[in-house]
Amino acid sequence: MRDTPPDRLAVDPGSRFHDQAALERGVGVRFNGTERDNVEEYSVSEGWIRVQVGKSLDRRGQPMTMKIKGRVEPYFKTAPAA
Repeated sequence: MRDTPPDRLAVDPGSRFHDQAALERGVGVRFNGTERDNVEEYSVSEGWIRVQVGKSLDRRGQPMTMKIKGRVEPYFKTAPAA
């Protein structure tokens, strides 16, 4: 497995950007220099994160999200497995 997190990652298993191996390893996100733990999806190359808005759900039962633009710095929380 590579030592850098993917350019784009989503928590939702239905998304094409979902990577279970990376999520199991633990991915942290620093957004504009601040640690964020409520990120649903991020894109480093496009410079945005998607975060949940309250406890509201859309008509499909997924959390309502909001896209915020800024500097995204993902990192792995644990070392790679040998």
